[in-house]
Amino acid sequence: MTEYSEETEARRARFDELRSGFTASVSHELRTPLARILALLDNAELPGADVHGLIDRARAEVENAGALIDEILFLSELESGREVVSLGHTIALPVLESVLEEFADAAARAGVTLAAEGDADVEVPLRPRMLRIVAKNLAENAIRYAGHGAHFTLSVRRAGEFAVLTAADDGAGVPEATLPRLFERFYRTDAARTSRGTGLGLAIVKHIVVAAGGEVEAHGSRGRGLHIRATFPG
Repeated sequence: MTEYSEETEARRARFDELRSGFTASVSHELRTPLARILALLDNAELPGADVHGLIDRARAEVENAGALIDEILFLSELESGREVVSLGHTIALPVLESVLEEFADAAARAGVTLAAEGDADVEVPLRPRMLRIVAKNLAENAIRYAGHGAHFTLSVRRAGEFAVLTAADDGAGVPEATLPRLFERFYRTDAARTSRGTGLGLAIVKHIVVAAGGEVEAHGSRGRGLHIRATFPG
């Protein structure tokens, strides 16, 4: 009984620590766009201010805060088990192609070219909605950070008993030392800190892949692009 009580208390203490850390991170991330909005509104009151331009920037900050809240809630649902990740299998390539078509305009503005390729009959153990979320977060990450002139490819292939989904770009990359942290919630590299990303995209990717019984890893280095590889059981 004593051992059980001690183990239960230790588990509860770890959970409380994680919850406190997550709450602190969420509070910090939400304060940032709110502080920017207040600054923009204050500037709008100054003589000669470009009111319309400042309002447009404030609107963008509100949209960013809304996206952050949506992703926090979605990740919370994933972690609590309320979102079922793996129900049946989905042929992957048509979904990848559809997602990249959706991001064609955003990629063109960023100067990033997109491509989807792979084996047409490969299935992954995800619902179509979950596969789309994975693909969208991977594409958004590349469009946002790879840099002008980069090429991004989403591919899916069969490797023995496994299905392998790869997101690869030849862009700016990240320092090798940061690779293990890319899937942490709210983690951003130095280059990413200046963007309006939520810092949750790759954390969501990892959670979905792992919940479906897969593994995900990142490879690359600064100036040599980023490759993210998700491996699913057949």
